[in-house]
Amino acid sequence: MQNGMDPIRHKQGRVAVLVSVGVNIILTILQLIIGVVAHSQALVADAIHSMSDLLGDGVVLVANAHSHKAPDDNHHYGHLRFETAASVLLGVLLMGVGAGLLWAAFGRLQNPADIPQVHPAALVVALFVIAGKESLFRYMRNVGERIRSTMLIANAWHARSDAASSLVVALGIMANLAGFSVADSLAALIVGLMIARMGWKFFSRSFGDLLDKAVDSATQDRIRQHLLDTPGVLGVHDLKTRKLGDMIWVEVDLEMDGSLSIAEGHEIAVRARARVIENEHVLDVMTHFDPVEADDPRLRAPAAT
Repeated sequence: MQNGMDPIRHKQGRVAVLVSVGVNIILTILQLIIGVVAHSQALVADAIHSMSDLLGDGVVLVANAHSHKAPDDNHHYGHLRFETAASVLLGVLLMGVGAGLLWAAFGRLQNPADIPQVHPAALVVALFVIAGKESLFRYMRNVGERIRSTMLIANAWHARSDAASSLVVALGIMANLAGFSVADSLAALIVGLMIARMGWKFFSRSFGDLLDKAVDSATQDRIRQHLLDTPGVLGVHDLKTRKLGDMIWVEVDLEMDGSLSIAEGHEIAVRARARVIENEHVLDVMTHFDPVEADDPRLRAPAAT
């Protein structure tokens, strides 16, 4: 069964996202309440970051519900790119949130005398959030790797960025409590930069997939070798790859003995396709049979096994 349409994979991904939603709701409410009461701009910024997680989880849930659907009359290649589109939206969301936090923190730093001292309760909450976010990251990453979902792994790293930002927040609160009043706003500024940077990474990578960017050279080399290792395949050229969600679509010309019958050439192509799909995260391999002339020295060499 194709991974992009596996109902078990879909269910596991959905459960992981729902767990993320529950954790983020609790942490967001806690951060907002304590952040406002304790006068911590950094903690409020972290709460807004957690809110972006909730919106991101909503995008992931919608994409996960659509990406597993089978091909139809209007989507001959299936719906796997819903996952890629979701990652693009997550990137845009993070960049927007980061820019907003930067603007707010910069405005606060223009009047440092007006920055109040933070209550110690904010530090307790920041440390609690660090533990919660790190645990969520490890859980979601493990599920994402098990079901091979780049979208879920991206969301896991989103949680890790939250844990890192919460660490910055905790340090800023500590410095504020120690008498460095602008530290809390500086921490909010750093959180904004971290969020914007992570958003750009998600956006640029996923947008490249939407533009049919080829997979990395190491993966292409492995695919090429799998094809060449197939008995009867004498050469490979015009190898092309592109991403469809988490899967790879491959097109390639296979060089074979020109004296083979159509049935014999087809059988070799079927074995080559199966070899690639068994060893790589490939959805399908479209092959074209290029005949090798009788005087080609490769026909006198033993076939690869």
